[in-house]
Amino acid sequence: MWWRVTIISLAYLLLGAHFLRFDQPILAIIAVSLPLLLLIRHAFIHTLLKLGLLISVVFVWSVSTFNFIDMRMSLEQPWLRLAIIMISVMAFTVFAAFSTNGLNHKLRR
Repeated sequence: MWWRVTIISLAYLLLGAHFLRFDQPILAIIAVSLPLLLLIRHAFIHTLLKLGLLISVVFVWSVSTFNFIDMRMSLEQPWLRLAIIMISVMAFTVFAAFSTNGLNHKLRR
């Protein structure tokens, strides 16, 4: 169970770093503090964290990926490595979102 908490926390820390990079400290603080909700052992909290990660994939990481690749292509710079990195970040975040499923299973016992 500890590895699930670690993965979820890393995903939210990565999201917080992204917000901090784009000068949005309030969103960064919110993203970094969301894993503290794991201390509350309730299925709704884990569902909320899962939805937060999945929404971040759609509305933060995919939009950023599109914008970064578009910028690189317009400047005629290589963009394939950037695409691979961003797809890896999105895959890690989706993996972290589905890592919350095991936490709900542990609560039922």
